[in-house]
Amino acid sequence: MHLHHTRHGAGKPLLLIHGIGGSSHSWNPILDELAAHREVITIDLPGHGQTPPLPGPNTFYALTDAVAAWLHAHHLTGIDCVGSSMGARMVLELARRGAVGAVVALDPGGFWQGWQIPFFYYSVAGSVRLLRAVEPALPTLTGSTVGRTLLLAQFSARPWRVPAAVALTELRSFVHTPIFDELLRDLAYGKKQEGAPRGSIRHPLVIGWGRQDRVCFPSQARRAAAAFPDASLYWFDHCGHFPHWDQPTETVQLILSVTGRETAASAASAPAHQAAE
Repeated sequence: MHLHHTRHGAGKPLLLIHGIGGSSHSWNPILDELAAHREVITIDLPGHGQTPPLPGPNTFYALTDAVAAWLHAHHLTGIDCVGSSMGARMVLELARRGAVGAVVALDPGGFWQGWQIPFFYYSVAGSVRLLRAVEPALPTLTGSTVGRTLLLAQFSARPWRVPAAVALTELRSFVHTPIFDELLRDLAYGKKQEGAPRGSIRHPLVIGWGRQDRVCFPSQARRAAAAFPDASLYWFDHCGHFPHWDQPTETVQLILSVTGRETAASAASAPAHQAAE
């Protein structure tokens, strides 16, 4: 399986996996800072960025299998990983399979229940339909604080602070992802995420969550932690669905702590307001 990928920096490899509709460019807000410490590998998942869709169904588990095969083919099994949104669910699944090393999962999807399922599906689908309708005006809209506030309110706790270039790149990627609709439906209504029994994951594992996440509500963090009892739960204050947008410096610090010499417990402890609730 070919996955378009880039490498930045030097040192112990670190893999970054973006969310639905994103690309390797989704990590631009923190890429340079991470690459000052590690060799950072970013990929375009199948059907995203410069990687073509899979020939068969493009479901979450099909994409995860493709990433696992790519890791094996490139002798990267056991690599430390960071994922965002769908990518966060993916690194949890790879950790469950024992395919990766230390993991940071930022606001993973897949832990919604009841009314949260249709809310997730229809709210995100509606947002993407709007983006497709206004695509010609995206440079103008993302260039203004009012435009970014309106377009990014679902994803960011402080949308007006998101850099215009970051907003434009990500929203255009949403629009131009050919498998977005198929994959979104599978994420909402497809096979549920399996957990991992306590003691089965031997590497550091931290699940990070924004307290103002309006895509994957904070209540879902407890379900994720229950499904992965070996994980530590880390809370980002003043943060929406993308910590690397709203709290980039804190996100880098967490990633380097968890995937470096410190343990997951030390990374997720300390400040009381960030401890698991």
